[in-house]
Amino acid sequence: MAGSNAREGLSNAEGPRDGPLIVTEDVLLLDDLLMLCAAAGVVPEVHHGPPAQRSSWERAPMVLVGDDAAPRCRGAARRRGVMLVGRDQDDPDIWRRAVEIGAECVLRLPDSEGWLVDRIADTAEGAGRPALTVGVMGGRGGSGASTLACALAVAAARSGRRTLLVDGDPLGGGIDVLLGGEESEGMRWPDFAGSKGRVGGRALEESLPALHGLRVLSWGRDNDVTVPPSAVQAVLAAARRPGGVVVVDLPRRVDESVAEVLAQVDVGLLIVPGELRAVAAAKRVASAVGAVLEDLRVVARGPYTAGLDEQWVAQALGLPLVGDLPLEARLSEDQDRGTPPGGNSRGSLARFCTAFWDRADSSAGAAGIAAGRPGGGTS
Repeated sequence: MAGSNAREGLSNAEGPRDGPLIVTEDVLLLDDLLMLCAAAGVVPEVHHGPPAQRSSWERAPMVLVGDDAAPRCRGAARRRGVMLVGRDQDDPDIWRRAVEIGAECVLRLPDSEGWLVDRIADTAEGAGRPALTVGVMGGRGGSGASTLACALAVAAARSGRRTLLVDGDPLGGGIDVLLGGEESEGMRWPDFAGSKGRVGGRALEESLPALHGLRVLSWGRDNDVTVPPSAVQAVLAAARRPGGVVVVDLPRRVDESVAEVLAQVDVGLLIVPGELRAVAAAKRVASAVGAVLEDLRVVARGPYTAGLDEQWVAQALGLPLVGDLPLEARLSEDQDRGTPPGGNSRGSLARFCTAFWDRADSSAGAAGIAAGRPGGGTS
């Protein structure tokens, strides 16, 4: 059967949610479907035929009709989310019965178990469009990628977006430090080292530290803790599932775990200082990242050496320009007072990030980020 939630504490964090309506008298099939619902963290409603109350059929998030019960469901109201489930791999008439009850698809167990667990959980969570996921990385060391990642997340949360900030660099010292939350209670990456299969999106969110209106998944301060790529993939998928915004602070190297993250990133921002050596280093980073991430863009950062500007930097890298990252006066002093990067809504960094999200909103997500650069002009 498909993998269940990775950690018992995580799977129980939300409590049981309303699950699908199951219609079957097949005891063995019912046992299988109940186990799948348990793996998805939901409690189903079970009937031998269409419920006497029509509202139960119409309001259920999903209806799973056993092949044995199809004849009894022919007169039920047509609705979306009806699936015909059977175990006979060679029954040619199952498709006819699916048409008769208006089923969207036919599922044969055990082959479809993994897919069905995910679909049940997604439906119970109300999953729609996944979060717009932005990866931020430096073209060279000290580019300010972590600062920009934090500022983007803070700006997104301030605007009312559901926001999750993910630390993708285990050697970065923990992005929660930049937010002043290194002592905050909640789970960190090492807690997910044993994750397998599907992780609940809402449960993940509730398990993480809450800082400045957003949730933060950071690395802890322990040494020699490795999170396997499969766990990284499962956790980031869970982070994206409830929608909103996910910002990932990424290292400049691309290993197997980073590749799993990049595979789920919608758009990458490469922060490049306006220096020849920085541009040369950024070319190597862009080459490695571009092998995995299709949409990579440049955020140039001054001051610039003679003859360089943000347009020159982008053209030298052959990548679209998002904009020129402004210098934030008194950034260090603000952080010492507990204000995170981008926390001063009137500061130049916050205005840059707000314009970034506004452009994404007005131009259909990641595709719109390329339409121009925050602060005016086109790339």
